Amino acid sequence: MQKYFIAIVPPEPLLSQIQELKKNNFDVYGTKGALRSPGHITLHMPFSWEEEKEEKLINSLQNFYFEKEFQITLSGFSCFEPRVVFINVEENDLLFQLQQQLVRYAKQNLQLFNQSDDMRGFHPHVTIAFRDLKKPVFYKMWEEYKNKTFDATFICKDICLLKHLDDRWEVYKTFTIGK
Repeated sequence: MQKYFIAIVPPEPLLSQIQELKKNNFDVYGTKGALRSPGHITLHMPFSWEEEKEEKLINSLQNFYFEKEFQITLSGFSCFEPRVVFINVEENDLLFQLQQQLVRYAKQNLQLFNQSDDMRGFHPHVTIAFRDLKKPVFYKMWEEYKNKTFDATFICKDICLLKHLDDRWEVYKTFTIGK
């Protein structure tokens, strides 16, 4: 079994800018968990899939259709206390529709039922520190980030299938939306 997840990965140079924040957090705070994946907005949480059936997964995702490209705005920082610091994604109806349609499609066409329908719901964000961020360090980091600004926009033109390879998440396949 192989691990995968589906996400929106911002284009360059924004992706490198996010990576620099993660590297800075490693240099200053020693947190490296977020360095194991490119900056992204998770649409479907990680799931296991038989690698021998990977072609079926890819073919199915190629058939997923979402009506059009749309703009995503990143603005400021927030957190899930006491373990996660992230870049805010401004509320966006098209992003919510994309996520809901994708999760429904994955259930119907790929029998993926691991996507949580818990009370928290979909909270789009771009993580810059998590998992190995200890509570005392979290509070120091949050003091630094809580009043910082971060403003960027990009056009969401595709979704990505990420695959866990060599202890990191890599963009494995990209699927264009709106076509």
